[in-house]
Amino acid sequence: MAGLLSDLVCRAHMRSRGDRQLVMLGYSDSSKISGILASRWALWEVQEKLAALADEAGVALTFFHGRGGTVGRGGSKPREAVLADPCGALRGRLRITEQGEIVHAKYGLRGIADRTLELVTGAVLETTVLCSLRSRPEPAWAASMALAARAGREDYQRLVHDHPAFHDYFRLATPIDVIERLEIGSRPASRRSGRGVENLRAIPWVFAWTQNRHLLPAWFGVGRGLTEAAVIHGPQTLQDMATRWPFFANLLSDLAMVLAKSDLEIGARYAALAGPAGDEIFPIVRARWEETREWVLRLREEQELLDREPALQEGIRLRNPYVDPISLLQVDLLARWRATDRQDADLERALFETVRGISQGLQNTG
Repeated sequence: MAGLLSDLVCRAHMRSRGDRQLVMLGYSDSSKISGILASRWALWEVQEKLAALADEAGVALTFFHGRGGTVGRGGSKPREAVLADPCGALRGRLRITEQGEIVHAKYGLRGIADRTLELVTGAVLETTVLCSLRSRPEPAWAASMALAARAGREDYQRLVHDHPAFHDYFRLATPIDVIERLEIGSRPASRRSGRGVENLRAIPWVFAWTQNRHLLPAWFGVGRGLTEAAVIHGPQTLQDMATRWPFFANLLSDLAMVLAKSDLEIGARYAALAGPAGDEIFPIVRARWEETREWVLRLREEQELLDREPALQEGIRLRNPYVDPISLLQVDLLARWRATDRQDADLERALFETVRGISQGLQNTG
């Protein structure tokens, strides 16, 4: 952006358009590559830096947030997500994508659509008007986030990209082979030929982990990152961040929701499908899940996940028991279908229905 703003041709073009510039922010791939903690922090930092550059050049910058529908792809509560942005990143202007699978939830009824627009518009106005009254995060908070993001990224990549058993675990402990056969979406599941994680698009990646109740992309690495930050900066610094920094509070709220939706007792059944790879990977997943959960409960001062959001908590508690039998059925069908070398059409159709059922019950796809 600095190069564009200093280029005479580009600058003249911007002036001809009223000194306005649109910048799109992508959430999905950064989270898939580095984990949610590193992704969220990098996007927060880049907004702050780009806003400062634009202000210096006299350009009105509008951020276009390419959020996905799920937390693992940048999804969040509309109002809280806006309030979490850096001061100066909005200036009364906002553009966002809405994924097709969540349009009905936000705009399906006139009253709900009005409420969604009311929440987002109110948050944009609130952030813009009160920006001068909001202080920047304290240096210790930014340092803690930078350290946590780095440690979280290393922990995530150590498992997802470096562990020799992870690829087999992903292919066997999730229904990714079913999802790849579903005729949904406008693009193939993978960008190129090959079955590696790096070739897989973000939507089926998140979708697969939602189906097996791990929801791994939405939380893995966070617990380890916060533990490392607490060692250097102290747990009280993290507590102050949770209480006084909208960005961090919103992150914790999103984490509480995905942890509440996950179920590692059910997840263990899927892990068993992976054989030796499951024996290696699942204990790591469970340990990191427990670590992340403990930090979220501690920093949000809750006894149970989502105690602060009782309506959401109750909704998940009511839905999950209906999803559990479908998950158990899916595990059984996966084992039987794979035993036929994935040739049994009846089992395949039944698996498609379980994928739809779990998606509806958890209210998440990719």
